[in-house]
Amino acid sequence: MNRLSGTLAALAGVVTVVVVVASLAGQEVLPAGGFGRDLRPGSVPAALGDLIRTAGRTCAAAPPSVLAAQLEAESSWNPDARSRAGAQGIAQFMPGTWRRWGRDADGDGRRSPWSPPDAIAAQADYDCALAEGMRTALRSGRVTGSLTDLMLAAYNAGPQAVLDAGGVPPIPETRDYVARITGRSAAFADTTGQPAPAGAFAARLVQIARSQVGTPYAWGGGRPTGPSEGFAQGRGTVGYDCSGLVLFATYQASGGLIRLPHSADLQTRTGTTVPPDQLLPGDVISFTRPGESIAHHVGIYVGSGLMVDAPQTGTQVRVEPLRTPYWEAQQWRAVRYPG
Repeated sequence: MNRLSGTLAALAGVVTVVVVVASLAGQEVLPAGGFGRDLRPGSVPAALGDLIRTAGRTCAAAPPSVLAAQLEAESSWNPDARSRAGAQGIAQFMPGTWRRWGRDADGDGRRSPWSPPDAIAAQADYDCALAEGMRTALRSGRVTGSLTDLMLAAYNAGPQAVLDAGGVPPIPETRDYVARITGRSAAFADTTGQPAPAGAFAARLVQIARSQVGTPYAWGGGRPTGPSEGFAQGRGTVGYDCSGLVLFATYQASGGLIRLPHSADLQTRTGTTVPPDQLLPGDVISFTRPGESIAHHVGIYVGSGLMVDAPQTGTQVRVEPLRTPYWEAQQWRAVRYPG
């Protein structure tokens, strides 16, 4: 946490956050898919497993697998770790941050960043406070993106940087941190026994996207609340373009917690990357022409080799096969968002 000694001051000055952490436990459904509901057996040091599982129930944005990825990145599981900047313990709290967030989770009468039970519980509390601030910003439309990505960006760069950027800021270190933690979390996630679609969020996402089948395509159309009049060649038509449909479906399926940018390319720049041969219903897929670097189209995978998308002017939202010569000639990029 050495990068965030000033985070709490920024948080207090930007959004009003009142968090009673104990009241959050058990009130949110943990994300499914790549983040998992539990820890994969043997993926963390045995003495820490129960501590991480318990802390991972504090809020949905910081499940056990994300906490584990953070702890590994911060200290490589070393409870005696000390950074050159003065960060302390397994969770690498700076002294000033520890004074605000430290807690006596093991009941020994002391709040110590060198105690894994204390530090891991405090890590979850701190993550979830950041997530609550980002949740407020998402609901007010100040930022776009997934709640976990925004939380991690706020952890790394501070909430003000995220608010100023309207999402994960274009800071290489921050983007690398978000991608590293969300990507690494898959190694700690126990996803066994989860049905496909990958959790309730993915099921809602597919259902909501399918419910728009038959809605006209409108260039520039689509907003979080539904279809809207397009512009340019879409003027006069109420409907969705490809990214407008994905924006609407993810926003509605997440209860307003995921507000993606209205851009086919940017909608697959965050989230957990999914290899194209491991798609699950609810995954978001974008397509880039060979030799180009910016995706021109995006859709939602619904299973059985099909996606729902808004194709082009003159058509309607439809379900279509992916395994066609046209789509197979494209470069695919797929991501999974936690709900």
